Amino acid sequence: MNTQQITDVIDLSDSIQPLIEDKDFAGVVDAVTPATSEQTASLLERLSMNHRAVVYRLLPKDRAIDVFERLSPGLQGDLIRALQDGEVAAIFADLDPDDRVWLLDELPAALAPRLLHGLSQKDRQLTAEVLGYPKGSVGRRMSPEYVSARADMSVEQAMQRVRARLDDAETVYTLPVLDGSRHVVGIISLRDLLRADPEDLVSEIMQDASVATAYQTAEAAARKCTDLSLLALPIVDKEDRLVGVLTVDDAMRILEHEETEDSARQGGVEPLRRPYFATPVRALVSTRIVWLLVLAVGATLTVQVLSVFEATLEQVTVLALFMPLMIGTGGNTGNQAATTVTRALALGDVRPRDVGKVLFRELSVGVSLGALLGLLGGVITSLIYEPAVGLIIGLTLFAVCAMAATIGGIMPMIARALRVDPAVFSNPFISTFVDATGLIVYFLIAKAVLGI
Repeated sequence: MNTQQITDVIDLSDSIQPLIEDKDFAGVVDAVTPATSEQTASLLERLSMNHRAVVYRLLPKDRAIDVFERLSPGLQGDLIRALQDGEVAAIFADLDPDDRVWLLDELPAALAPRLLHGLSQKDRQLTAEVLGYPKGSVGRRMSPEYVSARADMSVEQAMQRVRARLDDAETVYTLPVLDGSRHVVGIISLRDLLRADPEDLVSEIMQDASVATAYQTAEAAARKCTDLSLLALPIVDKEDRLVGVLTVDDAMRILEHEETEDSARQGGVEPLRRPYFATPVRALVSTRIVWLLVLAVGATLTVQVLSVFEATLEQVTVLALFMPLMIGTGGNTGNQAATTVTRALALGDVRPRDVGKVLFRELSVGVSLGALLGLLGGVITSLIYEPAVGLIIGLTLFAVCAMAATIGGIMPMIARALRVDPAVFSNPFISTFVDATGLIVYFLIAKAVLGI
């Protein structure tokens, strides 16, 4: 939405809440009707849980489904809890199988059987197929409703299949081409079918296909889909048989979800799972308190280091003035390296087996940064204080930058090798670790230079 549309949503939110409190439902309908589905979804994100349910119930059925699909999975789960069983069943039945599974992942496990029981046998079977794959895998995000073609079909036969599935297929713009054993042997676009001679064979005009296995991570498959600019990526099982497709809109949704999660964890919080204004205060507290406790415990390492070198500080009090500089420079250098490598891992530019190469590159970067900052800091400090202090500052900046860049670069790779989210090992943890080790380096260099 553009700036004006966002402003309109904010104004609508402010005007609609008094109407709900006064139970002026006709006024609510009049206020919401001119808004688009996108604006209505944004409006619901800004309302409290009870007000959200009231507004949603007042929407026409077709529009309600469209608005529901635009909400985040976490917000969908909150809305489901606020609605009655009959309303929930109708919403759930109108969702695509992959969207149902995404929603079920946000709901209590005890609620899933009730929702599944209300589906038709066909829908229940399709949803169960997707639910059968591990959480986090692309199999759990793919659509089992697709249109495929056989390699030995004519173009006219393939078009007949497309026409027959127009109403229920996730996409008809890209068709996986299969052999007699349901193995993917190619892919063909609707554009190619339309401009081909009806008597041509599909095998004559199909292109090579890129596929992903259903057990790959959803992020890896989504990245592949977007990197190759595909409208749909065929998903195959362990025997390379087609089981579904990942469409580009679902791929973008997965990547947005993953990047939001990584950004939150790099900042020392857990992802919200729903829009900010729709998140209760207690949930905001719970996403932050764990990290704050972990970091507070980690900060005691810094206190311990200071207590060990207390005598050194008493003899040369000027060293205390530069402690924030050492801590800040080390933390920032490590965070820069961690952010760069974490992003490279997400894009597939770097793999865990490249740890040696990354170690050498980040060490080289850290040494270069340390040399530049150390020279500058040492010269300036020497002019203001004395050459000995300038030498301490210069050497410490050099050592801290080299160490922090190296640690920051390899920590995300160690996390990936341990099958842990690299963002967890990123900025907060590295800052705490580098703070303590940086001070140790600082005081050891000071003792060596000053002979104390």
